[in-house]
Amino acid sequence: MTNLIEYETASHEVRAVYDDIRATRQTEYINNFWKALANHPPTLWRTWENLKEVMGGEGDIDPLTRELIYIAVSVTNGCDYCIASHTAAARTKGLTEKVHGELLAIVAAANSTNRLATGYQIPVDEQFR
Repeated sequence: MTNLIEYETASHEVRAVYDDIRATRQTEYINNFWKALANHPPTLWRTWENLKEVMGGEGDIDPLTRELIYIAVSVTNGCDYCIASHTAAARTKGLTEKVHGELLAIVAAANSTNRLATGYQIPVDEQFR
């Protein structure tokens, strides 16, 4: 298991990222994902900066939809941690059980048809290009 770096034992570089996470998210909580990445401060910083921009930055995709996309990709990739953390985040942004069920049905359907299309090596229709 990866060592989780707590704030009290973190380097100044890691503490600066933790402080930014706390300020950006308006919370004192630093989750285990960030604590694990803190074992390599450049990866912690780079990942936080990217996620902060992609998930919280300006754009036309609303925050709930961003979380739903993250959940869908996480389900497809089999990342239990990301499924749990982004489902929790989506719930704070209005995710209902009904929408969650619909999302998972779409993910299951897409995975099934993707595998069929890949297995059959179906050529893409010209009108879709």
